[in-house]
Amino acid sequence: MSRLSFWGWGREGAGPDDAARERLAKSLGERFGRPDLRAAPLPRLEEITLRAPRIAPPSALAAIASSDPWERARHTYGRSYRDAVRAQRRDFAHPPDWVAFPRGEAEVAAVLEHCTRERIAVIPFGGGSSVVGGVEANVVGDYRGVVTLDLSRMARVLELDRSSRAARIEAGVLGPALEDQLRPHGLTLRHFPQSFEFSSLGGWIATRSGGHFATRYTHIDDFVEALRVLTPTGVIATRRLPGSGAGPSPDRAFIGSEGALGVITEAWMRLQDRPTRRANASVRFPGYDAGVSAVRALSQSGIEQATVRRLDPGEAATSAGGSGREAILVLGFESADHDLDAWMRRAAELCRDHGGAVPDDALRTRDDAAASREGSAGTWRNSFIGAPYVRDALVSIGVLAETFETAITWDRFERLHGRLIAEVGEALRRVYGAGSITCRFTHVYPDGPAPYYSLLAPARRGSELEQWDEVKRVASDVLAEEGATITHHHAVGRDHRPWYDRQRPEGFARALRAAKAELDPAWVLNPGVLFDRAAARSEP
Repeated sequence: MSRLSFWGWGREGAGPDDAARERLAKSLGERFGRPDLRAAPLPRLEEITLRAPRIAPPSALAAIASSDPWERARHTYGRSYRDAVRAQRRDFAHPPDWVAFPRGEAEVAAVLEHCTRERIAVIPFGGGSSVVGGVEANVVGDYRGVVTLDLSRMARVLELDRSSRAARIEAGVLGPALEDQLRPHGLTLRHFPQSFEFSSLGGWIATRSGGHFATRYTHIDDFVEALRVLTPTGVIATRRLPGSGAGPSPDRAFIGSEGALGVITEAWMRLQDRPTRRANASVRFPGYDAGVSAVRALSQSGIEQATVRRLDPGEAATSAGGSGREAILVLGFESADHDLDAWMRRAAELCRDHGGAVPDDALRTRDDAAASREGSAGTWRNSFIGAPYVRDALVSIGVLAETFETAITWDRFERLHGRLIAEVGEALRRVYGAGSITCRFTHVYPDGPAPYYSLLAPARRGSELEQWDEVKRVASDVLAEEGATITHHHAVGRDHRPWYDRQRPEGFARALRAAKAELDPAWVLNPGVLFDRAAARSEP
């Protein structure tokens, strides 16, 4: 296989080729009235100028340290729209000084000890798929340098407890390698974020990742049984338990901590038997707002769907083969234990009660994996997996292709959604001259949905970041004002900090800073994410 791209999503050469990018430019130029849209050449390493390392690794760490230009460039950014724009500009002004690749906990501890002593910032790094600035090497403060701590060489399933359906797993393992190690045992973690191929177990835990499945087990939180975390002041290992009422959960202190409190090195994870039966359907609803009530009824029915993706007409036309006049609900069930016909029939009844058209051939259990790859469901799945590659191609054309997501209770969704469509849509027209905003539900809960918004607009070369900042401020302010979360599953990083500071209770912020001071007294771990040393709030 080709190596990972140093600047964009996935592997080198895996996205749309030059001809496909030119076709995209022509199509979008016609759509937006911008015949000047052209596909720019993609970045090459020889075009990148990296500053010289300010610090060198000590001899004791030389065996696991790299100052190779490709590694330093690859670890400069995550994979957000902002990151892709800067990469397209060949702007790698703040690379890490070197990258550490520890092979075990002793070497992680040695890196933390050295960086604490020498006042060097440390950025824990899994697969580097952050879309919120969570692994960016540009840190603020009086640090002598920056080291990225890449855990990719710690990638094994160390122990398996079949009776409890759990496994002890090193944090650096990427999604496919983890599933490959579990498959011979008939088990799966069954956590499939869009970044699955290029993100790690430790990264999922540190960012409270949301998986592909839309109900019941939605976040990685649901699967964590116990953690082992290295901090500059020592090891924290939690106890394996199916549940506990003993005070605040120590696991929860590190789930979502984004590398600011410690480095997750291992986790005991709850597993599931691999599904052998599937049923799915693509349900069509007439109109833009149709299908929302059906999703609410499904989420409150007690039948646990594996997939519930409601796509508005624009989203359905783009990613599920829709006509552009109807909403599509992608609905699916899975089981390793029982047939699904009764569940599918009940779901179909609920959809029809709310005006949905359900294909008759969907009401049966299938025992082949292809069941989830056919029709609109299959079209949506392929689009979902390939979307990050297309995003990079659109950036090279000069087109804004960005998303934001949230969650809110059902009683407040209609107002929130109306404001976002109106105000973000107006901002796109004002800032870009044209653009579109579409919506899908990625996850649903009995008490509310997690809507996910996609934006497309023709950007102005050289002003892409300023234009996006203006629109992002509008969208994020609406989320804050309506009481929605600034992020449902993309983490906080540096990009969402101003609005996370408004969402998080101030007393809890003080508690987090106190925990940080106790676990990382030199404040070297991933400075800038979640909170700062200063008590002042960061208002946007």
